[in-house]
Amino acid sequence: MGVSFRTDPAVRGSAVGARTVRRGSRRIAGAALLAGLAACAGSGGDNAVAPGVDIAWKTAVASGGDTTNFDGSQSSTGFDTPAPNLTGDALAMHRLGDGEFGRQFIRAPSTQFPAFDGLGPAFNNSSCIACHVRDGRANYPVGVLAAAGQAAPIRLDAGAGAFLRISVQSDTECVPEAANDFCAPVPVPGFSAQLFHRGVLDLRPDAAFSGQADVWLSFEIADTVELDGVSVPLRRPVVEIRNPYDAPGQSPGQNATSRLLAADVRTSLRIGPPVFGSGLLEAIPEADILALADPDDADGDGISGRPNRVLDPVAIARGEPARAVLGRFGWKAGTPSVQVQGTGAYRNDMGITSYLFPQESIAGTALYDDYRTRNPADDGQAGGGHEVSEDVVKAVMFYTATLAVPARRHADAPEVRAGADAFEVIGCTACHVPAFRTGPHPGIWGPGGEVAVPEVEAQTIFPYTDLLLHDMGDGLADGRTEFLASGREWRTRPLWGLGLTHTVNPLAGFLHDGRAATLEEAILWHGGEAQAARDRFVSLDEATRAALMAFLRSL
Repeated sequence: MGVSFRTDPAVRGSAVGARTVRRGSRRIAGAALLAGLAACAGSGGDNAVAPGVDIAWKTAVASGGDTTNFDGSQSSTGFDTPAPNLTGDALAMHRLGDGEFGRQFIRAPSTQFPAFDGLGPAFNNSSCIACHVRDGRANYPVGVLAAAGQAAPIRLDAGAGAFLRISVQSDTECVPEAANDFCAPVPVPGFSAQLFHRGVLDLRPDAAFSGQADVWLSFEIADTVELDGVSVPLRRPVVEIRNPYDAPGQSPGQNATSRLLAADVRTSLRIGPPVFGSGLLEAIPEADILALADPDDADGDGISGRPNRVLDPVAIARGEPARAVLGRFGWKAGTPSVQVQGTGAYRNDMGITSYLFPQESIAGTALYDDYRTRNPADDGQAGGGHEVSEDVVKAVMFYTATLAVPARRHADAPEVRAGADAFEVIGCTACHVPAFRTGPHPGIWGPGGEVAVPEVEAQTIFPYTDLLLHDMGDGLADGRTEFLASGREWRTRPLWGLGLTHTVNPLAGFLHDGRAATLEEAILWHGGEAQAARDRFVSLDEATRAALMAFLRSL
């Protein structure tokens, strides 16, 4: 009962064919569920496009095409190995970026270790690897999820890999234009669009090592769902902001005077995602992504994916007019490219300036002005340049763009094949589109020239995403807009490598804020456009659901 599709040769290798999977899945889902999904298992539902481009996604094992890593696909190194098609200078550049990705920054200036200085003065973490453990997901301290509803709040500190996005939310609908940076989040006055909860020793004389404010976190049980006689608790984070620098000692309450605690401020807890495969996602032709969009649900399948359009900092750095481009990265598709995502993390997460973001993360605030008065040597300009050089930026961006994608495991196992059928039939492929064919990579730009990334081009890949925004319902909503993304919308998360998540980092969680300790929990949080697929998942019999989970763990 599988659904086959083919595309016209003019669009061979594109995602247009995958759109047909979405429609086909909608047509057969109801009948398949009534008849019993077991009847669909092993029915030869693999799909293909025009000759020469194989997207038989149910049995495909080379998830990243020629960039697929087979050797480390069973171990904790599954996410942090170079693409096997790297050679010569490209491999050397990747290795240089690997070392820089793990660099632990310290405060500036440092005469003893000048290559490592520049941290902060306000920041969330001190290295890239702290938010992307072995290039995978970050985690919370041990036991915080397990103790949901029982443990006292913990203060986010070193190694948590989590942070808060913040912004002022207006009641007036934003109309995107260059003057408002195409509806970019509005920074909180005196703060920014991200809350930096840590600081160097004397950023705040009143609170050593505190940043703009302290963030305290606990988890509560929002709901419990019965699956096959087992209670599955659905945890969600509870965040409290305390001790903001503009009103020391305050917490949320009726008498709060801090601008950060005002009623119009929205917060969104985020956790670091995996970074492998990013170069391949960047090389997917824009036309193929847009072909999947259906913002008005014209086909009536209940799925209304739409692209985010975001400000392009590269154009501004080049001296070109401000422009809006397709967003591909970040939990709400709020950044357009690997280098914008990476250099933005340098500044926002670590307080490290670069050629794309030359100002400190808290520049222009009273907190920064006071710090600079007391520490005039820490000016964000290392030796007259930036705190991280152009060569280092390019190496790190090349590294993240050329990390290998782990190969699938056990793709031919009968249970896994049956799970792939169920994945399609209940409607998961409507957003988690299995396959794409990459085109030209845009390169990594810098004032000194551009770095090409040919290794990710012309690859058949299996990321299981459409890179579009979808309304995921009230349960996951953060109420915070990001360019065109509403407070209920999130970018479809790629699923490749999903089965290695806990092999790479046993403490990692799922979803944008790490609230889900298991894949089942993550699915059960799906709402909005994904509600129907979620409900079908709950209605599956135990054996079919187990097969579906086996399929997800094979990715």
